Amino acid sequence: MSRKNKVKIFRILVAIVAIAIIIGVIAYLVPVMRNLSTVEGQEAFKNKVNDSGFIGLLMLFGLQVAQIFLFILPGEPIEILAGMCYGGWGGLAFITISVFIITTAVFFLVRKLGKRFVYDFCDEEKVKKIENSKLFKNPKRIEWIMIILFMVPGTPKDLLVYIAGLLPIKPLRFILISTFARLPSVVSSTFAGNTLMKGDWKSSLVIYAVTFFLVGVLVLIINKFDKSKTTEEALKSIQNEIK
Repeated sequence: MSRKNKVKIFRILVAIVAIAIIIGVIAYLVPVMRNLSTVEGQEAFKNKVNDSGFIGLLMLFGLQVAQIFLFILPGEPIEILAGMCYGGWGGLAFITISVFIITTAVFFLVRKLGKRFVYDFCDEEKVKKIENSKLFKNPKRIEWIMIILFMVPGTPKDLLVYIAGLLPIKPLRFILISTFARLPSVVSSTFAGNTLMKGDWKSSLVIYAVTFFLVGVLVLIINKFDKSKTTEEALKSIQNEIK
């Protein structure tokens, strides 16, 4: 069996495990999630999460590993779940620490194992196109481009973690960028999850709307003062390569 096929089988197995965990979490929490609009229901939910203790943290971390390391799951549902389980600030802390650990592991695996490792886990053609793009050849611009790409909703953040290991960027600087440039998205999701836990759906929608608006305004301001149009070109490049 070829290495490529082995990786595919591994990813399928991890996906099955991740889905099983999600189903298990839902089955475990659904009975108390039905009454989240009541004070009693909220108290029951908190007790359920507290009773799960370290196992609950481990399960959520496992989902985060599957989401970043194999990018088989979208990040927002996990962030919302973290907010529901541990509150806005607690969920934010959990996701931030998890992202830091997993991003570090992936980045240094790529640096150690090289391109073949990335091609095994990602679409080789897409990776090569992004890797060879002139925008990612200039070390002075890479960090700035990465900050924008991690900040903007909808960009393939976890694919960028793999690609970064192939680019001329300093490890610590990239890991910090990857961890903290995600904060607008993570904050909106964990605090939305916290308000959902209280049965306040309207506030959750407002949080998302405000976050997307602020990020959009920030990107527009950056584009306005970016005379070289580096940011605009980077976004178009990434969007074209992931289609």
